[in-house]
Amino acid sequence: MTERSTRRSVLAGASALALAAPLFGLAACGRKDEAPTPSAPEAPKGPPEGSLEWAVAGSWRSADDKTRDAWRHPVETLRFFGLQPKMTVIDFWPGSGWYAEILAPYLNRGGGALYLAGFFEGPNADPAQVAINNALKARLLADKKLYGPVQFTAFGAGSPPVAPAGTADMVLFMRYIHAWMAAGIAEKAFADAFAALRPGGVLGIEQHRLQPDEDQDPAAANGYVQEAFVRQLAEEAGFVFVEASEINANPADTKDHPFGVETLPPRRLTAPMGQPADPEFDRTKYDAIGESDRMTLKFRKPE
Repeated sequence: MTERSTRRSVLAGASALALAAPLFGLAACGRKDEAPTPSAPEAPKGPPEGSLEWAVAGSWRSADDKTRDAWRHPVETLRFFGLQPKMTVIDFWPGSGWYAEILAPYLNRGGGALYLAGFFEGPNADPAQVAINNALKARLLADKKLYGPVQFTAFGAGSPPVAPAGTADMVLFMRYIHAWMAAGIAEKAFADAFAALRPGGVLGIEQHRLQPDEDQDPAAANGYVQEAFVRQLAEEAGFVFVEASEINANPADTKDHPFGVETLPPRRLTAPMGQPADPEFDRTKYDAIGESDRMTLKFRKPE
C-alpha cells in the first residue's frame, strides 16, 4: 500500500467516524435521558403484631370504640400502669368490653392471662347488665384464636374471690367506682383486688373526677368522685400510692350537667336515667365538652 493510499484510508475512516459521532451521541443522550422505571411504593406498615399498638389498632375493634381512643388514650393509659404482655390482668366490670377487646388479644399473644370480673348471676342481677356481659362473653368465646382463654368471674355484693389469691399482676378499675359506691360495694372492690394481686402487683384506676372543693356524695349519684376519696379507699385496703397522671384529664368538663356525667358522651343522656329521651334537649354544649375529666391513678400492693 502506498503512502498516498494509506493517507486516503485514514481520512476516509476519520470521515466515517465524524459522520457517525452525532448518531452515537444522540443514542447516548437518549439513553441518559430515559427516566428510571419507578418502583411500586411500599405498603404502609402497621404496628408490630402482638404489640399494644397492634391491639389498639385491631380490625376486630368497632369504629365507635376506636373513635373514643382520642378521649381514653388506651396505649398511654396502659403503659402508665405498666402493662406487660405476660401479665395476669383482672378487669373489674368490663361492661361492653371496651378495654377487653384490647387486653385479650394483647395478653393472648404475649402469653399472659385475662380475668373479666363482672359476670352477674342470680335473681338480683340487673337484666341489662346481664345482657351486656353475655354479649361480650359470646363475642370473646367465638374467636379463641384471637382472644385466648379469657376467664369470666363475678364481682358483686356476695361474690367469691375474683381470682386465686396472690396470682394477679395487675387489676384495673376503669370508670366504675361511682357505681360501686352507689351499690355499697366500693370497699369490697378494693379488698377483692388487694387479695387477688401478688405482692408488688399494680392497681390501675381511671375514674370521673369531682372538683376537690366539692362535697363528696357517698353514693356518687352524678358519677364524679374526689381523687382524695379514691386514694383513701385504696390506702385503707392496704395499697400504696405510686403516681397520678393527667393522661385522661379534660379541663372543659364543668361537672355540673343536668343528668350527671352520663349527660356527656358516650352515654349522652337527654333525660334522667330510665326515662324516655327528650328530643327537645339541646346537646350542643355537652357534645362540645367531649368525654369526662378523669383521674388516672396507679397504686401498688406492698412487697
